[in-house]
Amino acid sequence: MRMRFSNSSSVPILDGATFIRSLEGIHEYRLDSNGLQILLAPDATTPVAGLMVTYRVGSRNEAVGYTGATHLLEHLMFKGSKNFNKAKGNTIWELLETKGALVNATTWNDRTNYYAVVPQEYLPSAIALEADRMRRANIVEEDRQSEMPIVRNEFERGENKMMHALDKQLWALAYTAHPYHHPTIGWRSDIENVSIERLKKFYDDFYHPDNATVSVVGSFDSEATLAAIIKEFGVHSKAPISSAKIYTEEPKQEGERRAVIKRAGHSNMVAIAHKIPAATDPDMPAILMLAFILGASKTSRLYRALIDTALATDVSTTCYQFRDPSLLISYITLTPRTRHEAMEKRLKQEFQKIISKGVTTQELTQAKRFLRAYVASRRDGPYALLENLNEEIATGDWARFVTLPQALMRVTAKEVQKVAKKYLIDDQSTVGYFIGTNA
Repeated sequence: MRMRFSNSSSVPILDGATFIRSLEGIHEYRLDSNGLQILLAPDATTPVAGLMVTYRVGSRNEAVGYTGATHLLEHLMFKGSKNFNKAKGNTIWELLETKGALVNATTWNDRTNYYAVVPQEYLPSAIALEADRMRRANIVEEDRQSEMPIVRNEFERGENKMMHALDKQLWALAYTAHPYHHPTIGWRSDIENVSIERLKKFYDDFYHPDNATVSVVGSFDSEATLAAIIKEFGVHSKAPISSAKIYTEEPKQEGERRAVIKRAGHSNMVAIAHKIPAATDPDMPAILMLAFILGASKTSRLYRALIDTALATDVSTTCYQFRDPSLLISYITLTPRTRHEAMEKRLKQEFQKIISKGVTTQELTQAKRFLRAYVASRRDGPYALLENLNEEIATGDWARFVTLPQALMRVTAKEVQKVAKKYLIDDQSTVGYFIGTNA
């Protein structure tokens, strides 16, 4: 294999992979044979290397009858592949975990990832293993039967959590057509009854190199690692048919929606969700800043208005950054003396204050200070970097990892007020009550 270097730096260029660009020490390549995206971010100051394979498939790609397929496949793909399995004594657990590696996977709306943080000398083994299960995973009925009860138990544990139960209902009500309607773990009946044939088809539809990104961070030899990726992943072909495009758009909401959950519990909660655009929309930096100002810290609007006045025990505002239009949700856990209706009214008053009067320079400064600490934490070790790169890959633009912090620092108070007026609209909201019957 012939090795060259790009004109602008000492970034290695090998036959078989095309160098695309570099941003803040992250180098992007494209595998010529099959379109696999590769991101390399070497850092000699850390003693380990991190590898993550991000597939652009999640609950967004599921439908009735096989919701939760991505998550169930996540479990099955740890059961072995053609060249790495229990019979050969080289499963992921034997090959990597016994050597001190951290290995796992996570599933969400727009993506699934499989990762390993390993001592540098085991990185080639991790690359070979991930390449093998990309197209050669053993997806068999015996493993589905053994893993299904485990996944169902995860589902049931979530049902016992107040915020999880309310959150699931908010998304299901806010989205009537788009697949964000479905919970990532799936609906219980689908978890229990999906066939192994349907899971295999889902695997064959989406788990291909041209629908994936391989990211490597930490301490590793860039040339040797790129060569290993070309060798191991280059054996796979592009998907025979391009992954099914999600073309369903959520119809315009024409009025406030409401969800009420009554079940055993010792606490009560109110949540209000507002429709917001996709992560890559130009409004997103200001919406994120709005979320920071509303509920990110003890100096936030909702903390001071609701916790300092003993109306609530916990507050948070989350801006979900997804590939398609998403939700901004404020969650409030009530004190025993606070009524749901009174909290809903008070929460809407706080929204209206920002809409009518905007935010202060001090609030914006505090939010940006909070942001700087968050941005620094995204590179705090190989896993942190992998995790945060992974979320931007899912939005469709990994470069947001670099560009978003800069955009956030440019947000003005006027822009925050503008997005509050644009998106904190009652007719575009979903209100949820969790009523604990033992509260």
